[in-house]
Amino acid sequence: MRSKIVLIGGLAAAALLATACGAGTPYASSPSTSPSPSQSVAPVAASPTANASAQPTGTTIAVAKTRLGRILVDSNGRTVYLFLADSGSTSNCNSAACVQAWPPVLTKGTPQAGSGANAALLGTTTRRDGKTEVTYAGHPLYYFVSDKKSGDVTGQNINAFGAPWYVVSPSGMQIR
Repeated sequence: MRSKIVLIGGLAAAALLATACGAGTPYASSPSTSPSPSQSVAPVAASPTANASAQPTGTTIAVAKTRLGRILVDSNGRTVYLFLADSGSTSNCNSAACVQAWPPVLTKGTPQAGSGANAALLGTTTRRDGKTEVTYAGHPLYYFVSDKKSGDVTGQNINAFGAPWYVVSPSGMQIR
């Protein structure tokens, strides 16, 4: 038994010595291609997230034709509204009831101009809860909870939470 342990230990020591001296590799005399501790071992090919900054990540606002004419919608065709009680780009729809009925159009990145929308009129504002809301021509934008499908404009000219709500034209003005 002892001779087996000595034999196995001797073979292990020989293998370790050969590896440390570079023997056993056909490229022992070539410059090392293995990374140093400060080098990355990541693959050379770019990962899908490497170009994420080139991809639009913000909410898209576009123009669609409805029974009220050409209005602003999101990328799914959902109508967006402005609230006359807002002060400039500051939202005044912050209560739980208001936000439930009129959810703000939020974004995780720079808003994108879809077909017919003016990119120069798009912007953002920070809400009281810290979330980023899309603005158009300085107006914070909202959805209406009763709009169920593309083209619905059921929130048009509703007076709620202190002022009327209107769909928005491509120029950024309310449509009455």
